[in-house]
Amino acid sequence: MEKLTKKEEEVMQILWKLEKGFVKDIIAVFPDPKPPYNTVSSLVRILQEKGIVGFKQYGNTYEYFPLLSKEDYRKDFIKEIINDYFDNSFSKAVASFIEDEKLDKKEVEEILKLINSK
Repeated sequence: MEKLTKKEEEVMQILWKLEKGFVKDIIAVFPDPKPPYNTVSSLVRILQEKGIVGFKQYGNTYEYFPLLSKEDYRKDFIKEIINDYFDNSFSKAVASFIEDEKLDKKEVEEILKLINSK
């Protein structure tokens, strides 16, 4: 899957939250200052062309919805980061995260519990 731009990701985050919506609904969720209607409309069309967003037509109006789940995108994105920045090593990625984030005891215990359950 092709990596989304920051602006495309912003639109997808909103669509995942809304589950479906018209361009005006998407714009309403953006923080101020709101992006122009044409900008959001163009981004949604690009996402639709990429096969990430579907639509239902009502006359001249389109209601958009995600075809790609947030979970599937997250998994692909994480795999790409691990491949590109950690030599495809999950252990290097986790070690980096642990070193950089100053995890507290509770978080370490939660991670160990997840690892042990696998």
